[in-house]
Amino acid sequence: MSCVRAKDGIGRYGERVAARHLTETGMEIVGLNWRCPAGELDIVARDGSVIVFAEVKTRSSEAFGDPAEAVDEIKAARLRRLALLWLEAHGLDLAEVRFDVVSVLCGRSGAARVDHFRGVLT
Repeated sequence: MSCVRAKDGIGRYGERVAARHLTETGMEIVGLNWRCPAGELDIVARDGSVIVFAEVKTRSSEAFGDPAEAVDEIKAARLRRLALLWLEAHGLDLAEVRFDVVSVLCGRSGAARVDHFRGVLT
């Protein structure tokens, strides 16, 4: 799947690529773009018994660095708060969780490069 060039579509494209990648590595997708008043989680998945909250960052070039570098401490704190809300909403407050970042880099042609960083947000 080649990269979408429209600015509005690149994020959604990256999320589709990331979801496919996670599925291909054996994870089960249980939620995409889960929203609440506090924000949005890109992907919620199961990796065995672990609930995985995956933040997807997509860029069309590395001119501003690797897409994963866009997940700073402020974003990580927000993701942790959203994860707690998701767990509460699904009655899973005692679940084992992990925070991953999936970086999707679209090249000028060909398939996107996907890097999956497991357990990077604590």
